[in-house]
Amino acid sequence: MTKVVLDSNVVVSALLFDGKPEQILFTASRGDIRIILTPAISEEIYCVLTTKFKQPEYVAKKLLRSVTSISKIVVPKLKVRLIKYLPDNKILEAGLAGKVDYVITGDRKHLLPLKAFKDIPIVTPDQFLREIETK
Repeated sequence: MTKVVLDSNVVVSALLFDGKPEQILFTASRGDIRIILTPAISEEIYCVLTTKFKQPEYVAKKLLRSVTSISKIVVPKLKVRLIKYLPDNKILEAGLAGKVDYVITGDRKHLLPLKAFKDIPIVTPDQFLREIETK
């Protein structure tokens, strides 16, 4: 089974808007792919939902539960210090800890320019969906 780490921006987009990120969550809910999450990514999703998007706490918790229920939670043992914007390193740490096949992000500034990390492709939601369609 294909395992993926979703950057928090992809998860928030999937939860609040239509589009490719939402399709990825739907694919995971069918059991076709496995989402790998960490406590740090979950916390960031919750914070973005409640602060940036002004979701009430109970709504943010419910949305987060919908994602964690179809995800495997891992706790990274290795710290990564590759990206100058330190919070983005947690996505790479999750990828290593979860032994994922893809990191999926919308971060065009820090993550996507890397193209890959330790042989893990870093792709947009659209690139990922096109990739799994061909498999």
